[in-house]
Amino acid sequence: MTGPWEHKGSATDFTEDEWYVALARASRTEELIARHATIMDQHDPGKRIGLVLDEWGTWWDVEPGTNPGFLYQQNTVRDALVAAVHFDGFHRHADRLVMANIAQTVNVLQAMILTDPETGALVLTPTYHVFAMNAGHQDAAALATHVSLPEAPRQADGRALVSASASLREAEGAALVSLSNLDAAEPRTLVLDLRGREVTGHEATVLTGEGTAAHNTPEAPEAVAPRPLTVVRPHEKGLELTLPPHSVAAVRLTLA
Repeated sequence: MTGPWEHKGSATDFTEDEWYVALARASRTEELIARHATIMDQHDPGKRIGLVLDEWGTWWDVEPGTNPGFLYQQNTVRDALVAAVHFDGFHRHADRLVMANIAQTVNVLQAMILTDPETGALVLTPTYHVFAMNAGHQDAAALATHVSLPEAPRQADGRALVSASASLREAEGAALVSLSNLDAAEPRTLVLDLRGREVTGHEATVLTGEGTAAHNTPEAPEAVAPRPLTVVRPHEKGLELTLPPHSVAAVRLTLA
C-alpha cells in the first residue's frame, strides 16, 4: 500500500512519488527475510528448516463500481515491478526461503488473471508476465549477482533503481539473468559482467508499457506484454543492454 489502511491508494491513478513508495516498500520484504534468516542461521546453521513467506503482494483500493468485499483491482506496470523486486530478493535467499506465496491469483489483489463476467474475457496481467519471465529460475542454481552503480542514480528511499538476479542450469549450459529498471522516467544502460563462463548466445525479452500505470484490459489485452529486447550489444565483459524506463527484462544465456 502507498496510503493508510483506510485509503490504500488507487491501482491505476498514482503519482511518481507513490510509484517509488511502492517499490521501496517492496524492497522491505527482502530485509525481513534476511533478518529472519540471520536468526535462523544461529539456531539452524545446517539449514535443515525452511523459511516460508506468506503472503506478499500489492493491495490497492478496489476498482470503482465493484463489490468492496471482493477486493477486485486492476494490475499495472507498477505491480509488475513490485513482483520483480520480490523475486530478486527471493533468489538471493534461496538457501533458506523454500516457499513464497503471492496473496491471490485471480481477480483479487495482485492477481495474475482478471476475468470479465459480462464478456467472458480472460486477461493476463503484467504480474502474470513477470511470473512467466521468471519461470526459468525454477529448479536452477542461484548465482551470486551484484549491482554496481558508479554514479549516483535517483533512488527510492535510499535503494538503487536497478534490481537483478541470476541462475544457472549446468546440465543445459544455460543461465537466466533477470533485470529491472525501477526508474519511472529514464532508460538505463547496463553492462553484464559475466564471469567464469564464455557466453556463446543470448535471447532477451522486456516487459513494459506506455506509462507506469499501463495495464491490460479485454479491449487491449497485450498493452503490457513481453517483447524482444533488441538493444543488446557485445561487450568486453559480456553484454551491454539498455532497459526502457519502468521495465523488467529476462536475458537467457547460452554458455560454452
